[in-house]
Amino acid sequence: MLILISDAFDKTLPGLLAKYGEVTDDKSRQAEADVVLIRSKTKVTREYIDAAPRLKMVIRGGVGLDNVDQAYARDKGILVFNTADASTVAVAELAFAMMIALPNHTVAAHTSMAEGQWLKKELKRTELMGKTLGLLGIGRIGTALAVRAGAFGMKVIAYDPYVFFSDFAEIRPTMEEVIREADYISLHMPLLDSTRGLINKNTLKMFKDGAYLINTCRGKVVVEEDAVEALKSGKLAGYATDVWYSDPPENSPLIGAPNTLFAPHIGASTKENMLRIGIMINALIKEYKDKLK
Repeated sequence: MLILISDAFDKTLPGLLAKYGEVTDDKSRQAEADVVLIRSKTKVTREYIDAAPRLKMVIRGGVGLDNVDQAYARDKGILVFNTADASTVAVAELAFAMMIALPNHTVAAHTSMAEGQWLKKELKRTELMGKTLGLLGIGRIGTALAVRAGAFGMKVIAYDPYVFFSDFAEIRPTMEEVIREADYISLHMPLLDSTRGLINKNTLKMFKDGAYLINTCRGKVVVEEDAVEALKSGKLAGYATDVWYSDPPENSPLIGAPNTLFAPHIGASTKENMLRIGIMINALIKEYKDKLK
């Protein structure tokens, strides 16, 4: 078995997987690979699959599988997995860090001080306590964020078409109810035809004036141009995102927009999470190998 590590993982992963066969990060050996390990950078398209005739398994280190042509992989008998359980804490902590940083003007405070300015009167903070967090999607990551928000004294409400009860949030029957009520809205949904461009000029009109938007799911869930207009008008008090239309973003209108906080798609990139991803990859390959015996 040849295992191709196509994207960046923890440096201990090759040693962990060596017992199953040869492990390589040489992408020129794609045609020989039985297993390919990817994160967000590698796109397992129809063309990629056709160029890997021995491929039997694709494992995505992380949650989203929008960079894998799952239907074509299924037609070719290729197993596709993610490591969703591993990334929960890492992404939830980043979303919460962004939610704290925006109303506290953390970046502006630091940058202005480093530039010799003293903006004590200009930087007006607000608190999370007593505010309402609205979650669009309440799976593993949304639930983990809800727990953290509750610890800060926030009210948590959520909409998810597949979730009807939660111990950590009040479930609302429609997305519109969450949007209209929330002071902070955090996105936790996969990129599907039904979610692409979900946050747009029409849905943004439903937001509370001065609401904050946090996106750690997928960039294309938000129409960037519409978010920029909402920021300029003050409809949005702030927008924080770790996810983009492409990695890195190309000509994004968000760059230079007011009241924004950006990260370079680092939601899953904690040391602890990369180790957890390795453990899950090991378990998936072991299970596959055991079934071959």
